Amino acid sequence: MIPNMNHSATHADMDACYLALKAHDARFDGHFFTGVTSTGIYCRPVCRVRTPKRENCRFFSLAAQAERAGFRPCLRCRPELAPRQLNPGMAQDKAWSMQDASAILTAQAAALMDAPARADAPALTVQNLAQRLGISDRHLRRIFEAQLGVSPLQYLQTRRLLNAKQLLTDTTLAVTRVAELSGFASVRRFNAAFVSHYGLNPTQLRHTRPAQRTPAAQEGIFVRLSYRPPYDVAALLQFLAMRQITGLELLDQTNASLGKTMALAHGQQRVTGWVLARFDAAHCRVNLQVSEALAEVLPQVITRVRSLLDLDADPLAINKVLHPDFPHGDGLRLPGTLDGFELAVRAVLGQQITVAAARTLARRLVAQFGEPIVTPIAGLNRLFPAPQVLAAASADALSALGIVKQRQAAIQALAAAVANDRLCLDSVADVQTTLAQLQALPGIGDWTAHYIAMRALHWPDVFPAADVALHKALGLQGAAHPAKAALAASQAWQPWRSYAVIRAWATLATPPDNGQHAKTP
Repeated sequence: MIPNMNHSATHADMDACYLALKAHDARFDGHFFTGVTSTGIYCRPVCRVRTPKRENCRFFSLAAQAERAGFRPCLRCRPELAPRQLNPGMAQDKAWSMQDASAILTAQAAALMDAPARADAPALTVQNLAQRLGISDRHLRRIFEAQLGVSPLQYLQTRRLLNAKQLLTDTTLAVTRVAELSGFASVRRFNAAFVSHYGLNPTQLRHTRPAQRTPAAQEGIFVRLSYRPPYDVAALLQFLAMRQITGLELLDQTNASLGKTMALAHGQQRVTGWVLARFDAAHCRVNLQVSEALAEVLPQVITRVRSLLDLDADPLAINKVLHPDFPHGDGLRLPGTLDGFELAVRAVLGQQITVAAARTLARRLVAQFGEPIVTPIAGLNRLFPAPQVLAAASADALSALGIVKQRQAAIQALAAAVANDRLCLDSVADVQTTLAQLQALPGIGDWTAHYIAMRALHWPDVFPAADVALHKALGLQGAAHPAKAALAASQAWQPWRSYAVIRAWATLATPPDNGQHAKTP
C-alpha cells in the first residue's frame, strides 16, 4: 500500500512510491505525483517517459502540493486525468467516523472544491466555503495547511487550472468558455493564473497538445477519464443492463459501452443531451463522448459520469478491508447515477417487486411523461421526466401505468421536494440530513432511503441491515435477529460497507430483487 505522502513521510514511503513509479503501476494513479527536479515537471505514476533517477524525484500526495513546490504538470501523462482522492488527508483504512474533526472538515472542504462550478451558484471563495462548513475562514486555512500542506486557495486554484487544462486539451471549446466552466471569474484572471503556474497561455497549450484521435464521422465532445484497476467492467455493465429502460439508456456489454440521455439545470434553463462511455481496459480509461448540447455543463457531466461508473474508487483501500470476507469481489464497483432524482424515483417504483417488474413500471413512466429527444445513437430517444412534471401528474395518469397509490404519493412528494430545491440528491449533499429528509416523505422508509444514499449520493458506507437478500448472502437467514447480526458483522467493513453490500449481493446465485427487503412504511 502506498502511504499518504504527508509531512511525516519517511524514506521508506518515498522508496515505495519510486518502485510504483518504475512499474508504471496504475493501481496507484492519483495516490501520489512525482516532481522531477531536473525538469521541473510533475507526473502521474503511470507516465511512460523514461523513469527519472531516484535522487531527482520528490513525491507529493496532491497535485496542489506539487504546484506549490513549483512543478508544472506533464503534458504527456496529464495529471488532470488521474483519478481523484475522495477523502484527501484521511486514513483510508479506518472508519471516517473515527477520524478527528479537522480531517473530516478538510475532506468535506476538498469535496466541495472538487465539485464543478455551476452557473446558478455564487463563485466559490474560501470565505463562503468556511461559512458553509460552519467555521471561520482562518480556521479553515489552519486545518487545511496542517492536513494537506497547502492552503484552501492553492487547492482550489490547482483544481480549477487542471480542469481547464483538460478542457483545453480534449475539446475545442473557446478559451472564454473554458475559463467560465472552470470557475474563473474572468478571462483575464484565468490567463494570468495559467501563465503564472504553467509558463504558457491557454492558446499556447493547445498548440503543444498531442494530436487527438477523434472517431471518424461521429459528433460530440470527446474527453478521457481514468480509473484505478482492478475494475470488473462486465459486472458493472451487467448490473446496469438488468435495470436499463428502453429509450433512456443503452448497454452494449460486448463492446463495453454505455449510452444515456440526460438533463441538467444551467441557471434558469434546463439543458438536455446524451453521453456515450466506452471502456478501454488496456489503458484503465473511459473514452467519453458528450453531445454538443451539453457543452455548457460539461464539468458537471464529467463529474456525474465518474460517479455513475465509480471511477474514483480506491480498490487498494477497499480490498484491504473487504478481501478477507469477499475474496472474489476485488474488481466490483458501486454503481452510481447521472441523475439522483431519477434514481430515487426508480427506487420507489421498485419497492417490494422484482427488478423486471420495476423496469416495466419505469419504462411506462418514461414513455408517458418523458420528453422526446433526438440523438445520433439508435435507441436513445427519451429523457427521464422532470421533477416538475411528475409533481403535477394526475393520480389517474399514474394509476393507468400500474403504480399503486402509496408509490404515487411517494413519487409526487419526492418530485415536489426536488423541484422546490428542498431536497438535494447528489454527492455534495449531507448524508444524514438527506436520509432524514427522505424518510420524512410518505412511502419512503429506511431501506429505500439508504439505497438512494448508496447510489445517488454515492456514499461508500451505507448498510441496509434489514435487506433480506443481504441476510441470505451472509448466511443469516436462520438467525433470531438477522438485521442485528448483519449490522454487527458490518462493523468490520467500515468505511466501505456499500461495497460490502454490492459484493454480498454478487455472491447470490440469482440477483436480489427489489422486493427482497423489509417493507417500507
